[in-house]
Amino acid sequence: MKGKPRPRATPEQALYAMDRMIALAQFGQQDIAARLGLNVTDLTCLGFVIEAAIAGEPLAAGDLAERAQLTTGAVTGVLNRLEKAGYAHREADPGDRRRVRVVMAEDAQQRILQVYGPFYERIGALFADYAPDEIAVIADWFTRARAVLDESLEEIRATSP
Repeated sequence: MKGKPRPRATPEQALYAMDRMIALAQFGQQDIAARLGLNVTDLTCLGFVIEAAIAGEPLAAGDLAERAQLTTGAVTGVLNRLEKAGYAHREADPGDRRRVRVVMAEDAQQRILQVYGPFYERIGALFADYAPDEIAVIADWFTRARAVLDESLEEIRATSP
């Protein structure tokens, strides 16, 4: 399958387009979180819970704190709110009773897809306009850009006053 002709773009134009998309996504996350009865941090943490559930991996509260770069105390508040909203619950780790696992509620993914579903459908339709080789380039770019962003944020955090 051959991709459609694409307009030429400079790295500066691509960077500008990325910046605009990130800004829109940040504001959009606030709207989505509010619609789900959460704040952005809770929504982000819920995403990690869902990701672990889909992968079939247990997620300890401490692991969630590490992924979200929050203190364990802050994660306790997040989990309290996720439980209250019915998106997740805690259970004892059968291998180590001192550890607590975070488990997604049965209907959590369905509730979230009610909000995210139309967006995912539109993105799916957008991907349909690209050839497999083009999608591979897009996926590679996002993966590598995420690594660059992660490295840059580590530097910023290390030098923050």
